[in-house]
Amino acid sequence: MRAIVYSKYGAPEVAKLLEVPKPLPKDNEVLVKVYSSTVTRTDSGFRSAEYFISRFWTGLLRPKYQILGCEFSGIIEEIGQHVTTFKKDDRVFGFNDKTCGGHGEYLTITETDAITTMPDGFSFDEAAAFTEGAHYALVDIRAAKVERGQNVLVYGATGAIGSAAVQLLKHFGAIVTAVCNTRNVGLVKSLGADTVIDYETQEFTKTNDKFEFIFDAVGKSSFGQCKPLLTAKGIYISTELGKNGENLLFALTTPLWGGKRLLFPIPSISKQDVVFLKELAQKGEFKPVIDRQYNLDQIVEAYKYVESGQKTGNVVIKIAE
Repeated sequence: MRAIVYSKYGAPEVAKLLEVPKPLPKDNEVLVKVYSSTVTRTDSGFRSAEYFISRFWTGLLRPKYQILGCEFSGIIEEIGQHVTTFKKDDRVFGFNDKTCGGHGEYLTITETDAITTMPDGFSFDEAAAFTEGAHYALVDIRAAKVERGQNVLVYGATGAIGSAAVQLLKHFGAIVTAVCNTRNVGLVKSLGADTVIDYETQEFTKTNDKFEFIFDAVGKSSFGQCKPLLTAKGIYISTELGKNGENLLFALTTPLWGGKRLLFPIPSISKQDVVFLKELAQKGEFKPVIDRQYNLDQIVEAYKYVESGQKTGNVVIKIAE
């Protein structure tokens, strides 16, 4: 089968399109013919190892699992003899940031992992983009214990995480203020944001509103910058470590003070999470935003675009028609 393989850490060019053996499912696994995947900040982070700490999961000296692609959608081609929850020809989607594999024509995954059948009416491209941004957003929303009627600010509301966060927060009944650029004001309003701040014409920190939760979905603000906007016991969460890793330090210390806090939840995903996202999609309460599509042999271009910081929503990799 064809797959994008990276045998060493580095720039996008370390990702090569190669022929590799087709995987075989174990007794508790399914073999998925992949139709669509995505290129995400997670994939880029694993590939570059920009944060050295990521190597404790991916391999200290070289990648342990050399085919990236956390998100996928496709059709089950074969099932292990102990599999009971899926059958051949099921249309499925899911997320796997442990062994990955989405950037290949086939992958295997345990039936109890974060995989479920696709909701009706959605394409493979859309289904492939259901999980990465949404599950990161979901982890942080749950950590902040967002309640109905609370004021929440989402900084970076047009990325994969931010665009999912706006929709999820509305599902949970929050009042959402979203920060984005001029070009995407209309898009963010269509996602359900109650108020949109265009950062190209207005400094978001100048707002008079106070927020129980500020979620920086792109990691470009800081706790110090946002602290004046928080309520007395407000929570700030960023998707990045912050300058000199300061968010890890604040996550350890600010809960001790009893006031405004920074949290840094460790992301995880379960089958129940992908089922939850499927149900929201079926009810019309969640739909991933897709920026553009690339073919498998355009992987370097896709990585460069994702790492430019200019993408809106998700970048899809088309693997099969």
